[in-house]
Formats: sequence, structure tokens, C-alpha cells
Amino acid sequence: MSKLTEDRVLKIMNGYGNDPQQLISVLLDIQTESGNNSVEQKWAVLVSRVLGVPLSKIYDVLTFYAMFSTKSRGEYVIEICQSTPCHFTGTGKVTEWFEAAAEIKVGETTGDGMISLFRTSCIGYCDIGPAVKIGDNVFGNLTEEKVKALVKCCRENNTAELYSLCQN
Repeated sequence: MSKLTEDRVLKIMNGYGNDPQQLISVLLDIQTESGNNSVEQKWAVLVSRVLGVPLSKIYDVLTFYAMFSTKSRGEYVIEICQSTPCHFTGTGKVTEWFEAAAEIKVGETTGDGMISLFRTSCIGYCDIGPAVKIGDNVFGNLTEEKVKALVKCCRENNTAELYSLCQN
């Protein structure tokens, strides 16, 4: 369930001057503040009306970019890099470790709503592969122990310790 209100969504758009050129930034802020890491249809419709952007264009953006979702996701979205360099440095094993530690499969969300696990294309950190992205932070040179620690931090909502493990 979204914790956003219509007033808050209007304030987000107003903060960008109700400028249709700021569509991606508006949608990112809405998703961030949604409480479920997604952009619900009612907010897409409101954005369309206020910014004067066709709803089809908004859904083009929401479905084209991997950073967006129209379906509820966990508080922590873990994206496992599937690039060729990460593949050769062990992303297959890393995926298995995350699935085991989080007790979910790729594409799923934990029952407590804390963690969603996804594969993604290159995140640009080939030098520390295999790498994952959690929110805006990248974690690399992953070992099974580090994966377990990352999942534990997410489950416990321990952002201070989580970010201490960050590579960027």
C-alpha cells in the first residue's frame, strides 16, 4: 500500500516546475517515496494529467527503464549484474548465494517485503565484479560471506552497516 498522497505527488511535480522534461526525475521521486518501490497507476494518471504527458508515454518510460516498476517491490531492491565480465567472475554463484540467503528466487520479494531480487544488465563496475546494486549503491568483489552480510543488513534495515560494505 502506497504511503503517498495526492498532495505529496503534486508537490513532487511542482518541485520540478511541473516540467514534462523532468518526467524521469518526477517518476523516480514518486517511486522512492511510494513505500513499495513502484509507481502505482493512480500516480501515473495524475502525472499524465498535470504534466500534460500522454499516459502511454509515461508507461513507455516505466516499462523501458529497469530502474522503474509498476508492481510493488521490496524496500531493498537487489540487482545482480549479468554483464559478461561479472559472468566470468562468478555472477552465477552470487545469484545462488543471494537466493539462499534471502530465501527467495530472482524475481521474487521476501514475505516481509524487505528484499526483492532481480537480474540487471551492466551496472558499470566491471573492475569489482561480480557486483550488485542495492538502491543507488554498488557492492562488489562478492563472497558468500559478504552476500550473507548484505542480506542480513537488508532484513534488519541496518542501512549504516549496509553502506559500510559499499564499494562506491
